[in-house]
Amino acid sequence: MNQQEYSILVVEDDREIRQGIEIYLRNQGYQVFQAANGQEGLEIVKSRELHLVILDVMMPVMDGITMLMKTRDLGYEFPVLMLSAKSEEVDKIMGLNMGADDYISKPFTPLELLARVNSHLRRYSKYMSAVGGAAREHIYTLGGLELNEDSVELTVDGEPVKLTPMEFKIVQLLMKNPGRVFSADEIYERVWNEKAVNTDTIMVHVRNIREKIEIDPKNPKYLKVVWGVGYKMEKQ
Repeated sequence: MNQQEYSILVVEDDREIRQGIEIYLRNQGYQVFQAANGQEGLEIVKSRELHLVILDVMMPVMDGITMLMKTRDLGYEFPVLMLSAKSEEVDKIMGLNMGADDYISKPFTPLELLARVNSHLRRYSKYMSAVGGAAREHIYTLGGLELNEDSVELTVDGEPVKLTPMEFKIVQLLMKNPGRVFSADEIYERVWNEKAVNTDTIMVHVRNIREKIEIDPKNPKYLKVVWGVGYKMEKQ
């Protein structure tokens, strides 16, 4: 897929920021749609084929967190990059909990935004290729966990678990290396394929994964923290 085939939705109530982002993205060859609030954005999500959404947190009519929740509830899995002011740390964490893939703080540079967009679209393209490709049965098991790389599926005791693309990548890395401890920086660099920034996102993704795969997330059987070092999948 080349850049001309990617469609990106920018949901931002500040008209100047919204139009500026569109200019940056169109100059890179992307098709861009605009919305001034979450309600408008949700209508575009339902009516267009999208590959990534850039979503502001604070907006009138419908805020970004609410739009994100409704988008994920409808089953859309494209990457969502949240925009937030540096003072909105709680909103950033909430967004990641609700299924956002990443966030970028205002003010940001065009190069920083484009780097994040390009990075997430590369991973999403690989993810969709794996979903649509012929199954070659690359399966990894760990206790009651079973991960199929080719169908991009995870089951827990035979029951399918719905993971976001980023959550799947983290589980995939850890399950393929049971017992090995990965630092947050190393997980970020392996999964995001870029130098580690925003490693707090790893902690949030890990917490979300635990909620989905563990019977008791506070006393996990599979995904363990090695305090001061990192994370691992416990050998079973």
